[in-house]
Amino acid sequence: MLELADVLEAEDRVSDVARHTPLDYSHTFSDITGAEVHLKLECFQRTGSFKIRGAANRIRTLSDEEAAAGVVTASAGNHAQGVALAASRSGVDAKVVMPETAPISKIKATRSYGAEVVLHGVDYDAAQERAHELEREEGRTYVHAFDDETVMAGQGTIGLEILDHLPEVETVVVPIGGGGLISGIATAIKARSPDTRVVGVQADGASTVAQSLRKGSPEAIDAVDTIADGIAVRRVGEQTFPVIRERVDDVVTVTDDEIASAVTMLLERGKTLVEGAGAVPLAALLEGKFVYEKDEVIVPALCGGNIDLNLLTTVITRGLVASGRYIKIRTVLKDRPGALDDLIEVLSDARANIYAIQHDRTNRDIAMNAAEVELDLETRGEDHVEDLLDSLRERGYDVEVLV
Repeated sequence: MLELADVLEAEDRVSDVARHTPLDYSHTFSDITGAEVHLKLECFQRTGSFKIRGAANRIRTLSDEEAAAGVVTASAGNHAQGVALAASRSGVDAKVVMPETAPISKIKATRSYGAEVVLHGVDYDAAQERAHELEREEGRTYVHAFDDETVMAGQGTIGLEILDHLPEVETVVVPIGGGGLISGIATAIKARSPDTRVVGVQADGASTVAQSLRKGSPEAIDAVDTIADGIAVRRVGEQTFPVIRERVDDVVTVTDDEIASAVTMLLERGKTLVEGAGAVPLAALLEGKFVYEKDEVIVPALCGGNIDLNLLTTVITRGLVASGRYIKIRTVLKDRPGALDDLIEVLSDARANIYAIQHDRTNRDIAMNAAEVELDLETRGEDHVEDLLDSLRERGYDVEVLV
């Protein structure tokens, strides 16, 4: 099983490739949670993700023959970029298989770091199957995204940095996809600070580790469904699972709405952009998914900042909806002069800001003398939303909340 010595060796190998990322005390999230919150800003890492650490460590352990034959891997995006840059820095040819659904920004970034990109399948697991075919066909070395001890050791260098910066840390919160990141971090943390708690976080729609721990062995799930594409993995690693079971204190899950809220809050309050997978540790803390004490020193590891701009728009909207900052409603008006003005007056009195109005007389599900109206509204929180809906219903409007 992976040991501290492996992580220390990895630290030497990757020191000239991976940045030593900041550990930043957050007044905002400390005030909100009552804990002492320090954000590990691995989203500022080269390639925008922690993956460069494990990829560089693996590639630098290749034999001369393996390096000459090149490497191949599968990734939803972050590992792809890590392998591409690490291979380029070591003069090794790299081929990366990415799901056809991978964000275009991650595909372009991977190519820009020098790797050949092959698009295949609908998710990581399908891409991985094709990558193994290329491994056999072309004699390349497969660089696994998580189920490899040298990769796990490289990721564990984050744990060393956290303890170097903040030896009094009491809880470290880490995202889990296939388990490589948390296996490495937990190995480093538990070896040097056994009393420090390590909490893993998965998305509800990709909770393979949480389910595997309940059953006592690695289990695959049929499909993944989450905005956190970086941890959308159907099966925990065979090598990572024993490490998680032995060294991780708790594993919890968060919903996509909770992830979106955390991304939005980090943007608005922390001026920091993270992807969905990078936000899950903070989401778990904000939503009270695990028990902690007042003033407990907690480090959420924000381990990725590569988010597609189209997805970011959706995530921000979901975050605003979840926090009561945005609402879309539908109602039906009499098709007469002044009816829309009357509705707008109610909204104005309730101090709701109108983003957009769609006015439709052609819907066959409403009366001939009626018009359907959809409104996108900016609101100021959950209480404001409830007051607004009460005001509309008191004035006789039959209101349907769309989002």
